[in-house]
Parts: sequence; C-alpha cells; structure tokens
Amino acid sequence: MSTNTLTGHIRKMTSQLIDGQVEYQLPLSEHSLALNPLIGKQLTLTHSGKIHCMECGKKTKKSYSQGFCYPCMMKLAKCDMCIMKPETCHFAQGTCREPEWGEANCFVPHYVYLANTTAIKVGITRHTQLPTRWIDQGANQALPIFKVSTRLQSGLVEIALAEFISDKTNWRNMLKGKAESIDLKAKAAELIPQIEQRLMDIKLKFGDDAVQRLDEEVVEIDFPVLEYPTKISSFNFDKTATVGGTLMGIKGQYLYFDTGVINMRKFTSYEITASY
Repeated sequence: MSTNTLTGHIRKMTSQLIDGQVEYQLPLSEHSLALNPLIGKQLTLTHSGKIHCMECGKKTKKSYSQGFCYPCMMKLAKCDMCIMKPETCHFAQGTCREPEWGEANCFVPHYVYLANTTAIKVGITRHTQLPTRWIDQGANQALPIFKVSTRLQSGLVEIALAEFISDKTNWRNMLKGKAESIDLKAKAAELIPQIEQRLMDIKLKFGDDAVQRLDEEVVEIDFPVLEYPTKISSFNFDKTATVGGTLMGIKGQYLYFDTGVINMRKFTSYEITASY
C-alpha cells in the first residue's frame, strides 16, 4: 500500500463548524491536510529538526509565542503581554509596539463569552474569531454574552466575571471527554447582575454603547473523536522527533493518537513530514 506524504511548517489547525461538527485541516506551509478523513487510520508526523520563524522566516533553535524567533517575539504587538491580558492595554500611553496593528486588531468589536470545556469559563475574542476561538479551546458549548467596542473593554469585563468563574481551561479534563451540558443562559443570568457596578463603571468611562448585552442562542460543538483517553500522555517534538499511531480524534488544537496526544499549535513553525 502506497503512503502519501506532505512536508511543511506547521500552522495552527484551521476548522469549520458544519452542522454542529468540527472539520479540521492541518496547514503545512503551502499545503493543507484534511484530517477528519484520517480518523481511525494511521498517521505519522516526523519533525525534521528545523524551525523557521513564521514572521521573518529565519531559522530559530526555539519557537517563542507559538511560532516566532526571539527578535520577532520582542517587537511584534501580537506577542505583547497585553494580548494575553487585554486589561493591560497601553495604546493610550503611546507605547504600543505597532500602533497600526493595534488599531486594526484591538480597536474592533470583541465578544465576551461563556464556554463549557468540561467546566464553565469566561473568555474574550475578536468578532472575526467566532466560532473558531471556541473550537480552539475545546468547548462543547459557548454563548456570547457581551459585545464591546475594543479589546481593552473586553478585558475589563472578563476580569470582572473572572472573580466568579474561571478564565482558564483545564486542558487535561477537556481532553478526557465531552463536557456535560450546562445551561449557559441561566448561568449568564446569574452572573451578570453580580458585575453590574463594574459594567456601569466601564460605560461611564467609555460611553453607554461601549458594552452591549447580547441575547444569543447557545452554540453546540461536537468534536470528531472516536475514543477519549482515560490517561493523558503528551508528545513533544523537542523530545521525540516522530509522533504517530492510529488517529483517534481531534479536539481543540490537539490530535489524539492511540499512543498519546499532541498540541499542534504549540509546535507552530516546526517543519514536519506527515505520512498517511
């Protein structure tokens, strides 16, 4: 039986939600490998030892901020700490690393949402990233509850809600199974009154239309997984050049093999050959 191969540098898996089911593609440089048809079949991923920065293309011994060399990580706005903690946005101080990038990416509508990744969490994302953000986090349910004008404002709403629920995903629990259904609308109705004063403060500072309460339907997400592992064993290309086995499923940015799991996004910019 002939074996097909594709070689290229890993990029974040792309996804589509089609009738509630996630369809995945793995970009490898200019190629793209459809993953759903490979579930239940043999797939081997072999790292060549090469890593090239996804911004400048230079060879780097280590990947920073999921795909960059150290100089690019230090100069790019998308790698700044305020991306992880939007409430620390320093654009107004004139210290944004790339003001034009900031205007295009941070001064656009953002959503604050509740997600169920085996436990309820709060999160934020740009308006262009739904439902991709929920899929990347491995959420089986999601509900946008606020629309705000900027990334900074979304961060302020998120930290207000994070006093009552988590803003982190327990990735090990997320990988072990499908989340039990939660009434996210009821949870939102319970949480929002508890941050009413914080919302009023944000509106007082940024204007009444800065934060809009939404009345959306819960989005249900089903991941293509044949069997969930009871124990999580993680692969790492820095330690093991070849990863593979029977592909048992995909959730978030993880591939499930019968031999273990691997977070593909963690290894963005690594050159690999996929054999299938």
